[in-house]
Amino acid sequence: MIMAKKNDNIEEPLEKQLWKAADKLRKNIDAAEYKHVVLGLIFLKYISVSFEKLYAKLQSEIELGADPEDREEYKAENVFYVPQEARWNTLVANAKNPKVGKFIDAAMDAIEKENATLKGVLPKVFARPNLDPTSLGELIDLIGNSTLDPNTNSADLLGHVFEYFLGEFALAEGKKGGQFYTPRSVVELLVNMLEPYKGRVLDPCCGSGGMFVQSEEFVKEHQGLINDISIYGQESNQTTWRLCKMNLAIRGIDASQVKWNTEGSFLNDAHRDVKVDYVIANPPFNDSDWSGDLLRTDGRWKYGVPPTSNANFAWIQHFIYHLAPGGQAGFVLAKGALTSKSGGEGEIRKELVKAGLVDCIVNLPAKLFLNTQIPASLWFLSRNRNATDRFRERGGEILFIDARNMGHLINRRTREFSPEDIQKIADTYHQWRNKEGNYEDVPGYCASVSIAKVTELDYVLTPGRYVGLPEEEDDFNFAERFSALKVEFEEQLKEEARLNNLILDNLSKIKFSSKE
Repeated sequence: MIMAKKNDNIEEPLEKQLWKAADKLRKNIDAAEYKHVVLGLIFLKYISVSFEKLYAKLQSEIELGADPEDREEYKAENVFYVPQEARWNTLVANAKNPKVGKFIDAAMDAIEKENATLKGVLPKVFARPNLDPTSLGELIDLIGNSTLDPNTNSADLLGHVFEYFLGEFALAEGKKGGQFYTPRSVVELLVNMLEPYKGRVLDPCCGSGGMFVQSEEFVKEHQGLINDISIYGQESNQTTWRLCKMNLAIRGIDASQVKWNTEGSFLNDAHRDVKVDYVIANPPFNDSDWSGDLLRTDGRWKYGVPPTSNANFAWIQHFIYHLAPGGQAGFVLAKGALTSKSGGEGEIRKELVKAGLVDCIVNLPAKLFLNTQIPASLWFLSRNRNATDRFRERGGEILFIDARNMGHLINRRTREFSPEDIQKIADTYHQWRNKEGNYEDVPGYCASVSIAKVTELDYVLTPGRYVGLPEEEDDFNFAERFSALKVEFEEQLKEEARLNNLILDNLSKIKFSSKE
């Protein structure tokens, strides 16, 4: 992580310093509106950095026939062409102009006209009357100066800053922020458990694209080839879709198959004929407004028609519909889906278990999500679980992991998993699946349970029903613990006596006078 030094010589991540400075410039603007201003400028700076780097290279090769203003040169290198009026140095030159907002809006328009993949994506919100031109100019200077260190990769840094700001804006917006942002530690856990090294990845409710970004990061960290991953996404909220397209573009991820329409994935599946190797998703919890009454005879409901009042089991079957043979799905769902029997949900869950699709269930701790206090869990589904020799013959078992006591609070209302938490849960899953793994049940934490046992409990999938209670620590010494508590209690009695004497002493010093 890139660090910047504070005045007291204590190092602090640069993205945090940037956030504090940018937040001061927000003044009275709502976070939901301000995020488009800041993220739009970060994106503009990113494409300028990439453009200027290639521009300089082409300029040095003019004698060899290169043309720095040839759009095709940039297209060939997968770099956005930035016209003169939209280049960062032009914006810096106009940063103190009272009409700087209009300059930026015009720059966004010019970039969209030159780059078809960005059409309708970039924000044009900079000329709004509630946005102070002076603060906007300071914001341009702030973002511009943050990437001047020649020892850093400016494009990578800006990608990291963009994602960090997405998370901070989601925290600032609270419930509304959760609609476009899945907490990073939850995304990392999903990706580390699924390990999407290569193949097609689908998120049909993709928000700002965090699942895709983390999948690509996973491949990079494990020395894989980015070109081995292709992504497919869909989002029904146009504003969120725009954030997603910018988030992916700033990471150099091909977003051509990330689609938007107002109907959403149920009514207008943008990838109807696509079968994928991985589905990674965080669909809306307990969505009652999913147009289920219009889809009673839909072919996706192979395991039962989901109730019109709740989309949870519609999402599950939508994911399964898009899985290729041998494909895997990992997704977040409201915890109620593990036990609910209303509207036929219990029967659908029963059919999923009987079909051998349910691989693993992870119980999550509270306060992980920004937009809801509804308890949640992770589901992992696999098609043809025993298709290869790599995995144990687990077709007759389901792994249950209870992670309710894991994670740590980052503030009073938000919890996150640590890297160690993520590693522990992911390792447990991989050891269970791996034929050579050394998996063992751990009371209170994990259990591999037969389908017969799940059937006995009426297909309830709550991990707590199966993992039991944790065992006492082996090194627990009752006599030693009792002695320590006895000493502590005796000290408390002494302190109580001291305080009582002090009170009596002070009371004795109080003099009263009475009138006749």
